[in-house]
Amino acid sequence: MVEQSVFRGTIDFFGRLGIYDVILPFLLVFTIVFAILEKTKIFGMEEIGGKKYPRKNLDAMVAFVIAFFVIASSRLVEVITQVSSQVVILLLLSILFLVLVGSFHKETEEGFFLDSPWKGAFMAIMFVGIITIFLNAIKTEEGQTWLSWIMDFTSTKWNTDWVASLILIGVIIGFMAYVMGGSGPKKEKKKES
Repeated sequence: MVEQSVFRGTIDFFGRLGIYDVILPFLLVFTIVFAILEKTKIFGMEEIGGKKYPRKNLDAMVAFVIAFFVIASSRLVEVITQVSSQVVILLLLSILFLVLVGSFHKETEEGFFLDSPWKGAFMAIMFVGIITIFLNAIKTEEGQTWLSWIMDFTSTKWNTDWVASLILIGVIIGFMAYVMGGSGPKKEKKKES
């Protein structure tokens, strides 16, 4: 039998204490909601000493209540835990990809970033990955994930006319977006002096 390390015992103790299914999801939701409320200034501004500031007290209270509502639902906490762990894996894969691609490029002062055609493709791949992760995390009443339900539904209905119609409409919209996106004068940015 392999002896468990002290640090693994500490992690297990944190799990029994509720750090991972109560405190960390609460802090994550609170931070994200508070940041969004601060950025959007939904509750308006208040003037202090001649300067305008967002209403931090209202933003904090709303973020606090929403975070408590989230941790009150074990299903939401399960979804947040599963999605955040898989998004971290997606982020790690993207960083490893950039490391590999960057190893073939010349080092510059600005660093290495993907050029615009690659950047758009990479962003589309990441978007599809995140949508897939969310669909795999959310479950129906029967316990089946939405992703598996969609896959089962499309595999049984693939030969029907409406699926072919949807694919044709998607191709037409994609072609129109491609054609319309390339036309027209490009706006030039004003240079600030």
